[in-house]
Amino acid sequence: MAAAGFERVVRAEDVAHMGFTEVLRHAPYIYTQYRKLVTSIQRNHPDVAILIDFPEVNLRLAKHIKRLGVPVLWFVSPQLWAWKRRRLRSIQQRVDRMMVIFPFEQPFYRNRGVAAEFVGHPLAVLPLPAISREDYAARHNLDPAKQWIALLPGSRQSEVRNNLPQMLLTIAHLNLEVSRRCQVLLPVASTIDPVWIRDQLASQEYAGAEAARGIALLPRIVLVTGARDALQHARAAIVASGTATVQALTVGTPFVVVYRVSALTFALAQRLIRYPAEIPAERDADGNLPIAMPNLIAGRRIVPEFLNRRFTASNLTAALRPLLDNTPARAEMLAALAQTRAQLLPGSPQTGQPANPIRRVAEAVVELLRPTVPVALRTPATNV
Repeated sequence: MAAAGFERVVRAEDVAHMGFTEVLRHAPYIYTQYRKLVTSIQRNHPDVAILIDFPEVNLRLAKHIKRLGVPVLWFVSPQLWAWKRRRLRSIQQRVDRMMVIFPFEQPFYRNRGVAAEFVGHPLAVLPLPAISREDYAARHNLDPAKQWIALLPGSRQSEVRNNLPQMLLTIAHLNLEVSRRCQVLLPVASTIDPVWIRDQLASQEYAGAEAARGIALLPRIVLVTGARDALQHARAAIVASGTATVQALTVGTPFVVVYRVSALTFALAQRLIRYPAEIPAERDADGNLPIAMPNLIAGRRIVPEFLNRRFTASNLTAALRPLLDNTPARAEMLAALAQTRAQLLPGSPQTGQPANPIRRVAEAVVELLRPTVPVALRTPATNV
């Protein structure tokens, strides 16, 4: 956006901190930067405000913007449909247009008096990676004749620490099957230092004699960049809950979902998460609601979820094995993923073809600008 001519008042990377203690330690600086942004908005009085995700800041920012009479468009909804539904009143008062990326979000908001529009998910319009399996194998010194399994443990160090050990032990169990001898792709998120990942793999600080024996049986783990490339060529994947599950869905790779947090956090989440009628969701045998976005979009469990105490190597191995072979379970998941992926893009009223989410957001911004936008800029929507 800076390259497009926008003025950068506050640098997002300077105020992006994860975790309670980290945020608390940097709170004075974060608040100073927030006030700097509010002052800039009050001084410059923009014609329209585009808020993107980040509800902790944007919901407060919207209050100051609406006081100026500036129309507010919000792109990528906060997950009010899962928890913190008390924020809905603030959305109703402060947001003129809510542009949502999941199909169930539109009826959720509209039924509660918010002007919402489902524009589709940006990942759904990305073309599949063009690199061939043979070229990918040559680039990373892989054997194209073997099965590749992708591990996506998360984009934060805490997630990797919590999720990677059982993922590795699962691979070790699968590697015990002589006929299997899979190879492992581990895409490194841009937020993770590859050296740190290598240290985690080398240290083998995963407690328990069984884990130690299992890791000794691991095949070579290949660190790669680009999760979509890895998912495209992987036979199956183990994916930590989050945006990566939508990546796997849009690529069409069979996968299982995992996540581990502290027992206290998990117990609180079980009490707090409540889905509205717009999301048909059934609890599993342990009383857990689904959390993986593909399952919420589909309205049923199309990919297995293993959370906390159910997140074990034995459970993962049993779920992953049929996805590696040409089984009815694999065919059923592939069909379900394709059907669910189609729900991520609404059809264009003009052509009936899938609409471009970002283009539709741009069109909505221009609609909010009228009649203040200069006549010369009122180009047809297709040219926005």
